[in-house]
Amino acid sequence: MSNTVSIRPGISVLSVLRHLNYKMWYALGEFVDNSMQSYFSHSEQLKALHGDTYKLQVDIDIDAGASPTIVITDNAAGIFHSEYDRAFRPAAIPPERSGLAEFGMGMKSAACWFAPKWQVRTTAIGETVERTVQFDIDRIVNDNIEELQIQENNVPAEHHYTEIRLENVFHVPVGRTIGKLKEHITDIYREFMRRGVLDLRYNGESLRFKDPRVLRAPYFKNEDGPNQRWYKPIDFDFGNGLSVHGFAALREKGDTKRAGFSLFRRGRVIQGSGDEGYRPQFIFGTSNSFRYQRLFGELHLEGFDVSHTKDGFRWDENEQPFLEILKDHLDSGEIPLLKQAEGYRALPRRPAIKATTQDAVRNTADVMQKQLPDALTKIDPTKTPPKAEDPVSPIPSVVNRTIDVTYRNTDWKIALELHDSPAQGDWLIVNNRPKIHDHPRCLDIRISVLHPFMVRFAQSSSDGTEAIIRLGCALAIAEVLAGDTGTRYSGTVRRIMNELLRDVFSFA
Repeated sequence: MSNTVSIRPGISVLSVLRHLNYKMWYALGEFVDNSMQSYFSHSEQLKALHGDTYKLQVDIDIDAGASPTIVITDNAAGIFHSEYDRAFRPAAIPPERSGLAEFGMGMKSAACWFAPKWQVRTTAIGETVERTVQFDIDRIVNDNIEELQIQENNVPAEHHYTEIRLENVFHVPVGRTIGKLKEHITDIYREFMRRGVLDLRYNGESLRFKDPRVLRAPYFKNEDGPNQRWYKPIDFDFGNGLSVHGFAALREKGDTKRAGFSLFRRGRVIQGSGDEGYRPQFIFGTSNSFRYQRLFGELHLEGFDVSHTKDGFRWDENEQPFLEILKDHLDSGEIPLLKQAEGYRALPRRPAIKATTQDAVRNTADVMQKQLPDALTKIDPTKTPPKAEDPVSPIPSVVNRTIDVTYRNTDWKIALELHDSPAQGDWLIVNNRPKIHDHPRCLDIRISVLHPFMVRFAQSSSDGTEAIIRLGCALAIAEVLAGDTGTRYSGTVRRIMNELLRDVFSFA
């Protein structure tokens, strides 16, 4: 048998919804919000049927194939038949607005943003009918359809679930977007995961939130003082029903992407998920400050309104007062977080230095013992070295950067190039051209990324690569400046170093 559900008024709204300014994780969050609300609204019935340990499970399954689909499934209470007119009609405000589904637009707006066709298949706890409603947005709008057919099937009364299937999806996560999506959606629902309420899965993988480690260290003004945990509760009220509670802390390791505050409402992150932490300059300073890298926290805002896409707060005139009170709290008392964030430097202690350098020293000594004797017999320190100003042939660049500096009233143009020419056997090449008339003095620093020393030590991390490149730049500039002082054969050190790096220090 079948019957119908009305979607009037608001048919024209459906075609507009696909143009909303959603981010993918917030759009998917609309479906999770509906599942969460269904679970909370009927938790007593669900636990009476399954026991007190019953947990909500929401599965997000994405197939990015030729005809991309997204399927969201939950084991919540389902959509009751008495709720259909409101559930499927655009802009129908729910009677209860204190939960996660408050605007009556979430499922419809997100589904229309994602796909031109979608369907909902659901059965409610205690009902014996599974119902399916299909949406084809273009056909609904073009034919001015005001009612949709409901397909019905009989099911056991203890069944309860909702499946939303989106077809020919417009917005499909691929590549790095998949990792970013999982990171954001995990962050948004972390509080429900912690409480053991929600098992959120992406293509079968249960998502898990990992809390960052909090810094334990002495106050930077007293390095010999006791270690303390740089964490403090935040709790304040600034009238008109607006209040804030949560915590602020410093990360054990600075992270320019993951620092910042997460702002919650009703247990769900509204702002500050993933790499988009809430970091107002009034508190965090500029992006190169230490506060920007270390300060983080979770703040639950009560009494604030949010945008209809639930991706930001509607601050009105309240954001600046909020920031001013928050800043006072952050640096008050015995845990001055902002001062510590700016002043603290994570210098390793002597035992840690010893532990991390023992293997490095032993390996280097072993290599020198094995390779150095033969290599030294090939080196002729009296050989005329290449001059820093000798011309070098053009080399294809992998990365290049030019900077302009002034030193002793002379303009310099320094070009740093990383190249991958296998014909060049030297790790470091220097080309120094003096200032001529109105042209600046030019210094070319060229480093081979295919040199065996680079391949061995500078491929695993950006920090290692950067350290070696900086060392090469320092050697090049030192050589040129030494030549300016009258030092003869200043290039000898570079020539011998290139030979030793190739014949000795590139070996395991």
